[in-house]
Amino acid sequence: MALRHAAAALLAALASAPAAAQSITAEADATAGTSTENVRALATQARIFGGTASDWRFFAEATWAGSQGQESDAFAAAYPYEGGVRPMEVYGEKLFRPGGYLFGLRTGRYRTPFGLSSRGDHSYNGFVRAPLIRYGHRFALSNTWMEKGLDVIAGSPRLYVEASVGAPSDEGELLRRPGADASIRVQGFYKSLIVGASRIHTGRDRELGGFATGRTVFSGADARWTWRGAQVRGEWISGRPFTGVRTTGGYLDVLLHLRVFDFITPVARIERLDYDAGPFSLYLRRATAGARLRLPACLTGQLNLIHQPSGLAAGRRNVFDASLTCTVRR
Repeated sequence: MALRHAAAALLAALASAPAAAQSITAEADATAGTSTENVRALATQARIFGGTASDWRFFAEATWAGSQGQESDAFAAAYPYEGGVRPMEVYGEKLFRPGGYLFGLRTGRYRTPFGLSSRGDHSYNGFVRAPLIRYGHRFALSNTWMEKGLDVIAGSPRLYVEASVGAPSDEGELLRRPGADASIRVQGFYKSLIVGASRIHTGRDRELGGFATGRTVFSGADARWTWRGAQVRGEWISGRPFTGVRTTGGYLDVLLHLRVFDFITPVARIERLDYDAGPFSLYLRRATAGARLRLPACLTGQLNLIHQPSGLAAGRRNVFDASLTCTVRR
């Protein structure tokens, strides 16, 4: 509750003090979605961001969402759908460039920096669902993990290290146990190829019973490559959500931002998740084909056809998801 009050106070303070900042931008998204998996959803996010006269950047976001129908991962690409108003990322950051090198600080509440973890990596880019390895259901990672702490970047524009130390401050269904946690990530690029490696050591799901011991530990690799409007990206992880089990898996995405398609951005994804836990093991495969549609005025559409041989939450092997989003900015 204190965090929600702090987020509201920060939003109010930023909105009422434009003279102290070089620029302030306010943005809001409103989304409605439906799925043949018997799911309907409504959501809105509001955010304010910009820079101060001393070159600190700030970002504050609040969200509300709700869904009806079957329990599902539909529409939960980057935000929770449990209902109620809640803060998401609320942080300040500053980047220094001493002698051509990079040194950056971020403090507040931010998404866990592991792999492709930013809101823009997964939200409103053509995919309606999060990758299986980021679904946040007790056996892997969660796209709504948050940290309250300090994040530091050091290196050069071509190769840098990012380290985060803090405490879990999660949203969504998968909530980690309280305590200190840490993650580290190395990223570098060559021409149009960006590669990264990450490791996290954190608390396990707080709802797991006494049978689960140990901490959540994952290592991961990710890559992004672009060429003439085509983007290929993916992640692979290996580790454990708690002692005695093991999770491996990943995904590969293709996004085509080509002039020939005009207002349509075709997208496709293949993915897998292997959860080795004896009689509770789970082996999932999924393929997605879809598109992001740039529509008139403030509107954007997302259409996804999903095939999962083992069945989804409602037992269907094939489902169709559709959403419509209006984005306004000032």
